[in-house]
Amino acid sequence: MREGARVTAVADTTTAGRDRAAALFPGAQVFPDHTRLVAEAGVDAAVVTTPDHTHAEIAVDLLRAGIAVYLEKPLATTLPDTDRVLATAVATGTPLYVGHNFRHSALVRTMKAVVDGGEIGEVRAVWVRHFVGHGGDFYFKDWHADRRRTGSLLLQKASHDIDVVHHLAGSWTRRVVGMGDLVVYGGITDRRERPGETMRDWFSMDNWPPAAQTGLNPVVDVEDLSMVLMRLGNGVAASYQQCHFTPDYWRNYTVIGTEGRLENFGDTAGGVVRVWNRRHEWSATGDREHPIGGVSSGHEDADVATMAEFLAHVADGTPTLLSPVAAREAVATGALATQSLRSGSVPLDVPELPADVREHLERAAAEGLGRSGT
Repeated sequence: MREGARVTAVADTTTAGRDRAAALFPGAQVFPDHTRLVAEAGVDAAVVTTPDHTHAEIAVDLLRAGIAVYLEKPLATTLPDTDRVLATAVATGTPLYVGHNFRHSALVRTMKAVVDGGEIGEVRAVWVRHFVGHGGDFYFKDWHADRRRTGSLLLQKASHDIDVVHHLAGSWTRRVVGMGDLVVYGGITDRRERPGETMRDWFSMDNWPPAAQTGLNPVVDVEDLSMVLMRLGNGVAASYQQCHFTPDYWRNYTVIGTEGRLENFGDTAGGVVRVWNRRHEWSATGDREHPIGGVSSGHEDADVATMAEFLAHVADGTPTLLSPVAAREAVATGALATQSLRSGSVPLDVPELPADVREHLERAAAEGLGRSGT
């Protein structure tokens, strides 16, 4: 990943997790919790990949200890916790980086190049459909299914896409409406604990149809079907739809501008981004086509790029593509969409981040202030 960078310590609250860590990172110190790691390990930076509801507490402790933080998305599960983490980063001057790896995917880079190249004019609408074909295995057999630990899948899952909507449209969501329900997985009564297991232990393409799934998490109370409407600060209108019981698994973006539109077919290598920017009747192929590069499945290339950017930011003070402010706005949109969804789909306004916090974090990302924070 980077010459001179190595894993010297790992913390996990479970015995199985500590055993895996010892096997994956021979020679690394292994701790039963992050507080022991902070007190004893002497690390320069930490990667936080714990369940979502623990992100804020762990990040604040690390930042206060002067340990640079790579915090897996979502930044937190509530807006107050999110803003608490950001305020701590500003107060301590410790680098904070949020792992929105999808920003680095070939699909997003291709769409952004089309938008920035002026092929569709000024963006006025963004529509996203997310077919989460592996949803039953990925999100309903462990802690993700419990809203006490994940908030909702409009945070854990949708934060990627909400951030990309903001990225392509050039603004943040300022008003949001949510609608959705627990349509399929709530009716499945075959449930159990899975001590020591990880997703690879239960995932199978043979787990179909969705209502025939077995071994769900004991608590299942997050929505498996969600829809969000967004009004951004620059007037762009956006929508996001997420379904966890589709047979296929991919994201479809449509971006409409004043002089055309783009749409992707496939979201990894082999897929394409098509552009329609001449007036005509129905056309499946569009007027231009941009191939999507990268990996053929998953997002390993984006993961590597994201981690390399974090290490370069901490070690060399290089700029980053995404600031913690962008990560906060993704959480704010998802959290308030969830609140709207669960309270009769009332429209909610997104509160502004304090100006001094926003300016500090955006400057740190854009200018590559790195560890000093000045």
